[in-house]
Amino acid sequence: MTIIIMRLDQPLLFKNYKFLIFLWGSVIQIVVNASSSSSCYHQPGGKIVTAAFSSSISKIQPNIIKSHHVNGYSKQICSYYEVKIPTTATGPPRQAISVEDLTPTVRSLLVESGLKNGSINIISRHTTTAVTINERESRLARDMEKYFLLLAPPDERSSSENALKGTRYFHNDIDQRPDSPEEAQRCRENGWDIDDPEQLQKWRDQEPINAHSHLLSMLLGSSECIPVVNGEMVIGQWQSILLVDLDGPRDRTVGIQMMGFN
Repeated sequence: MTIIIMRLDQPLLFKNYKFLIFLWGSVIQIVVNASSSSSCYHQPGGKIVTAAFSSSISKIQPNIIKSHHVNGYSKQICSYYEVKIPTTATGPPRQAISVEDLTPTVRSLLVESGLKNGSINIISRHTTTAVTINERESRLARDMEKYFLLLAPPDERSSSENALKGTRYFHNDIDQRPDSPEEAQRCRENGWDIDDPEQLQKWRDQEPINAHSHLLSMLLGSSECIPVVNGEMVIGQWQSILLVDLDGPRDRTVGIQMMGFN
């Protein structure tokens, strides 16, 4: 038997199920009997809603290897850390791509927090860095850099040694920015008096030619959520939590939040 809880805001179409739903906009519990050709949908409060479906369920089902359940006497934990991650790369910022291993730092904070069961949320606090889970291996890091630069080569105006002639991005037209009232207000909120021509030029002068770094950050993602069971992160033997700097090398910061029970 499979139990699914979800919100129904539109008709559902799955690979292995087709449901015809007669209840909209509320959370219901769906109980599916794999051996039958019909099902009941139970709405909290006692109302039964029926639906017809067709099924082609595979007989090969996932096996639960481990399970863990928290007792009702555990103390809730919610701890947040803002952590500065110094770069291990050398040289001045030049829009290089580098990888830092966050795993030891996160493990240390996990012990400090006292979290035994719950989850860890890790988020990059920059628009040109990314957080991902993969193997921490030096030659793979070089492969990552080469591959990413093929996906989004640096602008020909960039200070990157990999700048590609003929490549230009709108974001890098610094002399035309900010080009909307909303963007101008965002500059003011971040401490730049761009209504002063001298301050406006200073802001433009410090802006890097880094559109490709932003684009790569969007592809990789800025956060990860990791389960914690019995005081240990549930990650694979060769998995590490990686901070990928796409516009470095520079010291960066990440936010780490521990939530769950001791």
